[in-house]
Amino acid sequence: MKKLLILVLISYWSVQALHAQSGMSAPPLQVKTANGVLEGIDESGVRAFKGVPFAAPPVGDLRWREPQPVKNWTGVRKADKFGPRAMQLPLFGDMNFRSDGVSEDCLYLNVWTPAKAASDGLPVLVYFYGGGLMAGDGSEPRYDGESLARHGIVTVMVNYRLTIFGFFSHPELTKESPHKASGNYGFLDQYAALQWVQKNIAAFGGDPKRVTIAGESAGSFSVSAQMASPLAKDLMAGAIGESGSLLGFRPVTSLQEAEKMGIEFGKAVNAPSLAALRAMPAQALLETTTKPGVPRFSAVVDGYFFPKSPTAVFEAGQQAHVPLLVGWNSQEGGYQGILGKEAPTRENYTNAVKKMYGDQADKLLKVYNPTNDEEVEQVATALAGDRFIGFSTWKWSDLHAKTGGKPVYRYFYERPRPEMRAEMGAATANLAGGITRNDDANAKRPPAPKGAVHSAEIEYALGNLPTNRVYDWQPEDYKVSEIMQLFFANFIKTGNPNGLGVPQWPAVKAGQAAPVMRINTHTEAETEKTRDRYLLMDEFFQSAQQN
Repeated sequence: MKKLLILVLISYWSVQALHAQSGMSAPPLQVKTANGVLEGIDESGVRAFKGVPFAAPPVGDLRWREPQPVKNWTGVRKADKFGPRAMQLPLFGDMNFRSDGVSEDCLYLNVWTPAKAASDGLPVLVYFYGGGLMAGDGSEPRYDGESLARHGIVTVMVNYRLTIFGFFSHPELTKESPHKASGNYGFLDQYAALQWVQKNIAAFGGDPKRVTIAGESAGSFSVSAQMASPLAKDLMAGAIGESGSLLGFRPVTSLQEAEKMGIEFGKAVNAPSLAALRAMPAQALLETTTKPGVPRFSAVVDGYFFPKSPTAVFEAGQQAHVPLLVGWNSQEGGYQGILGKEAPTRENYTNAVKKMYGDQADKLLKVYNPTNDEEVEQVATALAGDRFIGFSTWKWSDLHAKTGGKPVYRYFYERPRPEMRAEMGAATANLAGGITRNDDANAKRPPAPKGAVHSAEIEYALGNLPTNRVYDWQPEDYKVSEIMQLFFANFIKTGNPNGLGVPQWPAVKAGQAAPVMRINTHTEAETEKTRDRYLLMDEFFQSAQQN
């Protein structure tokens, strides 16, 4: 018995020594933030803290106010589930949420950290979701931060107010504001989250001086917004934009025009005063935005968050001077965006372009020029994608290369998603990674996209292919994901996507044809071949700005 006890003690001491030598002791699940103690969960070695408040609930009199400080709490606050998502309608039926319902009380973020101690000083990624500034949530599986955390990055996913709750202006709001501004509340939420990161991320093992902001679609618009705002531009060390910016044809409204729209909206819903609008139940207010003729609320040059338009900020070189990694996809829009229901023939394409562009059509047809019927679908797809989001992303990268003083790395993402899994039946694939099911047993599955549709790169870039069970991912998909995630991880860590295991990626040179990293099963950099398209779009853009 005595020998057995000695053996047990020796084994115990050996295990303890092994743990001490190898650093295997688990880091604490409790973290002390500026507002109180949080307790997260262990996800196979990565600590996750979900539903962390970064601002006070924007309800009651705080509806349409700049985000206010979080109230401190006593004791330990559980951070083991996602908070509510921002008020939104089910515009994209395939969005997959794990959040705790829909609520105005939505200002929460989620943190995934691989750090073993607060002193680790790891690089940080802060990510903003997409959804047209009208939908989306940080709980969507495609945004899960665990995979990037395993690359040594503290990953933060941020919620922000959407649609009328995030981007509504009104003269009474401007008057009561200490900054004499209204609108842009969603962007101000993101700014508040970046301030929270500066105060608290060291407790999670992150380095507040090494924060990269990133996002896709509306999240990419948001990255360009934060870079352009004098409030946030010093809170980041790098930026990643996936498909889209505010430096394009998407309108950025003047405060005067936005206030006018706010008055008209109040009259349309029989709530002519700010008090009446704040008294409306959140769901009723949200549903009024679907009425015919109701404006779509978006970014505002409010004199506070934006002292002038984002384009003017970048032209003047007043944006955040940080490295930028930016790009877009090969099928951001379908050819139907140009041709509608018409067949893709040269005649139909030419007629459609003339209808769209009037006396500018001939100039456009020289650049977006299919030489035969077989090329129409490809050319119309390119034009639709450039009009939708390609040009604004190009403009952002081009201007930042000229005035930003830091490297710009541009990509073009080409990998189409694979076929859907057999059990999906004759479903239609949607942009958010999900499907619309077809209950007709005899229905045929629609043809798969020929290119990478809008948002297709998210699961690849963030390493989240396994979270999406719609598609029959192939070994090639995992290889593309590995390379793209390495590009992102290298950039987040160093401000440069280059490193071991990835092709060499040259930076953009101002005013020259740019090197573009074409990301696909064969990934390599090549000199851009479509600069003439974007120079023409820029000519149209400059003309529109002057009128």
